[in-house]
Formats: sequence, C-alpha cells, structure tokens
Amino acid sequence: MTMERSKATASGPARSRVRLDVPRETRISVLPSYDPETFGRMSERVARFLGTGRFLIWMSVLLFLWVLWNTSAPNDLRFDNYPFIFMNLALSLQAAYAAPLILLAQNRQDDRDRVNLEQDRRRNERSIADTEYLSREIAALRMNMGEVATRDWIRSELQDMLKELEERRQAEPERSDKADAAPRP
Repeated sequence: MTMERSKATASGPARSRVRLDVPRETRISVLPSYDPETFGRMSERVARFLGTGRFLIWMSVLLFLWVLWNTSAPNDLRFDNYPFIFMNLALSLQAAYAAPLILLAQNRQDDRDRVNLEQDRRRNERSIADTEYLSREIAALRMNMGEVATRDWIRSELQDMLKELEERRQAEPERSDKADAAPRP
C-alpha cells in the first residue's frame, strides 16, 4: 500500500478506478435536471390539448376579446394597439413552444408503436412456429395411423370372424351327420 501511495504522489494525484458495481458520485451541474419521462408525459398532455376543438374555441374567443378590447376600449386602457404586436408575439411564442412539444409527443408515440410492432412480430413468429410444429405432428400421426388398429377395422375383423364361426357351426352338423352315417370299424 505504501508503494501505491508513493507512486501516486510521485506521478501526481491518484486516479480513481472505475468500478461498475459501485454507483457514480453525483456531480454538481449548472444545468437544471429533469426527469425525461415526466417531461415526455407532460408534452403528450399539452399536445393532446392543443389538438382539441376546446383549445381552438378558447383560443378564438381569447383572440376575439383581445382584438375587441384593443379596438373599442378607451385609449388609456388599451395595452396593444392596432398592429397588435404583443398579440403576434404571444402567438409566436405559443407556436414556438407548441411545435417541439408536439414533435416530442409524436416521437414518443412512434417509439411505443415500434415496440408494439416488434412484440406483434415476435408473437406472429411464435404462432407460425407453433402452427408448423402442430402440422408436422399431425402429419406424423396420420402416417402412424396406418399402423394403428382403428375401431372400424377391429369391428370389421370381428364381423368377419363371426361369419366364419357361423359358417363352421353350420358345417359341423353336416359333418356329424356324415360321421354318424359312416360305418365304424
């Protein structure tokens, strides 16, 4: 241990070894931290709201009231005169923030669709493999059925044996009559 320390002091500060089984120390960052999943869910909610008729109606009512107020109110109460520069700025800011949020929501939906498609593809591959396996098993059973005695085959064999026994019984009295008629030595 003393040799390691002397090497570290001789060549500068000791480098810490990167260990994968130990979590990293938290670093102080100037940038604000956020949870990407929470931000993504929030952007999906905003995008869903921006795509509704309710949003369009409220936005139209707001703009109508804005224009109405700034054209018909007394001059000292107006806050945005005719070219409505402040309204244009507000609409531009809204569009500047809405577009990336909508794109983020679409990207998240594409990712979900991609995962669902991959799961469907795997499920289809499994069902195709299962179907092929079952069809091979059925073919093997059909091939082996030729060697197995079926109920119908056994029934026909028994009927043939019964007919043969009946024929023998009918032939026996004739033989016994002929045997009685023949002289005994």
